[in-house]
Amino acid sequence: MAKVEPAPAQAIPAEPAPTLRFEAPPSTSLWAHARHIVAENPVTGLAFGLFALILLAAIFGPSIVPYDPLASNTNAALQAPSRAHWFGTDQLGRDIFSRVVAATRLDFSIAIFSVALVFLMGGLAGVMAGFYGGWIDKVVGRVADTIMAFPLFVLAMGIVAALGNSVGNIVLATAIINFPLYARVARAEANVRRDAGFVQAARLSGNSDWRLLLTQIVPNIMPIMAVQMSLTMGYAILNAAGLSFIGLGVRPPTPEWGIMVAEGASFIVSGEWWIAFFPGLALMIAVFCFNLLGDGVRDLVDPQRRN
Repeated sequence: MAKVEPAPAQAIPAEPAPTLRFEAPPSTSLWAHARHIVAENPVTGLAFGLFALILLAAIFGPSIVPYDPLASNTNAALQAPSRAHWFGTDQLGRDIFSRVVAATRLDFSIAIFSVALVFLMGGLAGVMAGFYGGWIDKVVGRVADTIMAFPLFVLAMGIVAALGNSVGNIVLATAIINFPLYARVARAEANVRRDAGFVQAARLSGNSDWRLLLTQIVPNIMPIMAVQMSLTMGYAILNAAGLSFIGLGVRPPTPEWGIMVAEGASFIVSGEWWIAFFPGLALMIAVFCFNLLGDGVRDLVDPQRRN
């Protein structure tokens, strides 16, 4: 009888050593995501570059300009652009380049504060109306309809004329006329998401309504609100310049783009085109920048675009 030999013992493969995974910190991931967005769309990179230039001019501009923006020199009045005065001089001999750069801080501040104010007023009101509905929705809707019943720029003119043409009143008027845009966008987004599955799951987990609003609703409506904020910043600058152009905005001799365009408009016929051209060009570049910046900001803050 043949002898059966036992099968040789098979070696048990050793388990691979556990590998340690190091996750990038949130700041590094956000920076990498921002670089990906800029590389994917060069126009977005241009918008962010213009925004950085405007921000630097707003912060450091008044302290690095070659001339005092308020100092007049009648001996150098109405000089064309040259090496000494890159953008020329106005009817009082003031350097237009210095005034354009110094005006960036004021116009940028008006845009920032008006957008922040309308975001708090309109965004909060719209989220509450969309999430709770009922009488809150009706009140917010009627307020928005009442504001939209007026021509918006005419309404801004009336507010500033009634309260006084100060920077604070310009910010308030700009926020009021933009209230319907923020309220309606926030209401629509909150109304869609209040019955979403992730919101219901968070509600069943015992979260209160305020916690749902802060952790589930608001973060998910921020992408579209960020786009609206970027567009509104450009409109806020246009609104402030328009009010200053008709004499209801910032008062001279404060450097402001709208005032400078208004002062130079009467000199275009006589050939001094640079007085109104360069402030108008700065105004156009700022509005163009904020319009392009909206898409980039949306891609940057949208959770669905992050890898």
